[in-house]
Amino acid sequence: MFTFKVDAEIELQLFQLQDCKRLYHLVNTNRNHLRDWLPWVDDMSSHYQYETIIPMWLKQFADNNGFNTGILYHRELVGAIGFHYIDWRNKHTSIGYYLAKNAEGNGIMTRSVQALLNYAFIDLGLNRVEIRCGEGNSKSRAIPERLGFTIEGRIRDGEFLYNKPHDLIVYGMLARDWNRKL
Repeated sequence: MFTFKVDAEIELQLFQLQDCKRLYHLVNTNRNHLRDWLPWVDDMSSHYQYETIIPMWLKQFADNNGFNTGILYHRELVGAIGFHYIDWRNKHTSIGYYLAKNAEGNGIMTRSVQALLNYAFIDLGLNRVEIRCGEGNSKSRAIPERLGFTIEGRIRDGEFLYNKPHDLIVYGMLARDWNRKL
């Protein structure tokens, strides 16, 4: 099983089938918090749905085409983070993430994204990492801004949330810029 130690408090762990109930519980107990910015939240109505999703994530990992991991903070599942896909030809990936409401304010997501950037640029040899955030999602946007990403643009009506379009802000980090920060 893929496990990535971020620091003494945080570990990223590839989701396995035995995580279905735990993952559903995380989403369900944070439903109102997450649904503001994640269009799929209302579609998740049972832990059984993860029985088909997690094998797809495991195949994605096996195919070396990205991954989805749980964020464990003091061994408790508090969120998820991963590479959506990896474009090996262009040495590019994008990061997606979410965090439980009660875990905010501890630097968990900033440290997790920072660890994935090191992994992407140093271990995988990628050149570019992108993060897209809803324009009004100030907490999510604070992560790439805190880590020194460049705002590269706005995708107008880039995503529909419950039949209402909203703009996405595109953040990019290049390996050469990240290496200067190390």
